[in-house]
Amino acid sequence: MTEAPVDVDPRAVFGSAKHPQRPGERQRPPGMSDETVDALGTLSEALEVVENARGLLYQFHRMSGTADRTLQEAVSKLRDAGHDDIAHEIEEVLVGRDVIEGRWSFQIVEDYDATYWQVFRSLEQRARHLCGNSPPHLYEAEMKASEQQLPSNTR
Repeated sequence: MTEAPVDVDPRAVFGSAKHPQRPGERQRPPGMSDETVDALGTLSEALEVVENARGLLYQFHRMSGTADRTLQEAVSKLRDAGHDDIAHEIEEVLVGRDVIEGRWSFQIVEDYDATYWQVFRSLEQRARHLCGNSPPHLYEAEMKASEQQLPSNTR
C-alpha cells in the first residue's frame, strides 16, 4: 500500500478523485423530479438492506450445513475412539435435526426468497418503471457525477 509522506502533496501520489470531463453514466428520464430520484434512491437503499439480509441468511444456511457435516465427523471419531453410546446418542438427537421446527436452513432461505426478496425486487423494479423508467442506482450515479466535479474554488 502506498502511503504519502506528510510533506508531499497527496494529489501527486494518489491522483485526483475528480473527473469533471466524464459524462454522467446514467441519464435521468426527462421530466423526473429531484423528489422522485430521491424517493427511488431510498427505495433502492431499502432493497440493498434486503439483499444484505438475504446474504446473511445464505451464510446461516452454509454455516448450519458445515456444522452438521462437522458434527457427523465428530460422531464418527467418537465411534472410532470406542465411544459408541455417546456417538449414537448425538447422532440420534442432533444429526439431521431441523434448525426450526419442520424446517432446514435451505427451506428458510427459499421461503425468504419467495415471500419477501423476490416481491421486494419486483416492486422496486416496477416503481422505477412507473416513475419514468428510471435506470437502477440513478441517485448514486448522479451523486458520483456531482462529487467528481472540481470544487468551485478551483475552477
